[in-house]
Amino acid sequence: MNSLLITGYSGFVGGLLASELKSSNTLKLLGRKESDLGQVYTHNLDENSDYSDALSGVSCVIHCAARVHIMNDCSVDPLANFRAVNTAGTLNLAKQAAKAKVKRFIFVSTIKVNGESTTGKSAFTSFDTPKPEDFYGVSKSEAELLLMELGKQTGMEIVIVRPPLVYGEGVKANFASLMKLVSKGLPLPFRLINSNKRSLVSVYNLVDLIKVCIEHPKAANQIFLVSDDNDISTAEMVSLMARVQSKPNLSLPVPLWCFNLVGRLFNKQEVVDRLTGSLQIDITHTKSTLNWKPPYSIEHGFKLSAKN
Repeated sequence: MNSLLITGYSGFVGGLLASELKSSNTLKLLGRKESDLGQVYTHNLDENSDYSDALSGVSCVIHCAARVHIMNDCSVDPLANFRAVNTAGTLNLAKQAAKAKVKRFIFVSTIKVNGESTTGKSAFTSFDTPKPEDFYGVSKSEAELLLMELGKQTGMEIVIVRPPLVYGEGVKANFASLMKLVSKGLPLPFRLINSNKRSLVSVYNLVDLIKVCIEHPKAANQIFLVSDDNDISTAEMVSLMARVQSKPNLSLPVPLWCFNLVGRLFNKQEVVDRLTGSLQIDITHTKSTLNWKPPYSIEHGFKLSAKN
């Protein structure tokens, strides 16, 4: 039985991961909320905290906690705030993990390290040069580089997992909002957004991959991209949301130029680009290295997302 430390255990990914691992592992949990899944250690994620009590006897750290993207961030220096948690905090935890003789450190990063879009480009791969475009992606990319260097210096095995948009039961933000709109049977203007392709990953497939990475010998010192391996257009996404909720698909054939015009007029071009553009992930390296494939279909994840 392994002794594992999970950070971010009260979050969307960490919560399911802790539940899945509880029966066959001894769990330590880093955070502030009470839990019956394991022993909780109340430490902040920063460059000064002492994690020695939480790391004692641990064989693998699964680091899910992070400062995530914040809409309308009004802080004076948002990049510094992201770095304080996602870069400096991660490195502090990892250094102490190496000192405590932790064998493996799994870092749940983000596809934003690769970039924001593959429109007109090839799909992202594990071997691309990082090109983050926002503060969150920059902080995660810097953490990845520092972790890999620490691994070389100390011998602690580093595993990096970069997911795209993660969905499933309990999902929030734009995915949940769109699912709710579709559930109301409202006419939505997405029928002609049918030539873009986006990679998604259900939390169930992501957690399954993380579980494999805990012990697989070939996972050491690797970067893995993860998806459902079933890329879909915005129109296909809305259609599937309607189908799993037994609702009619009332998407209207609004031309793409209308979206671009609205984006320019209201200074929302980034939102329009995410809606109409592509973000595809090539998970060939993940599948071949780990002999892994996503066990759950995209329809399975959408059905559970509809329970929100």
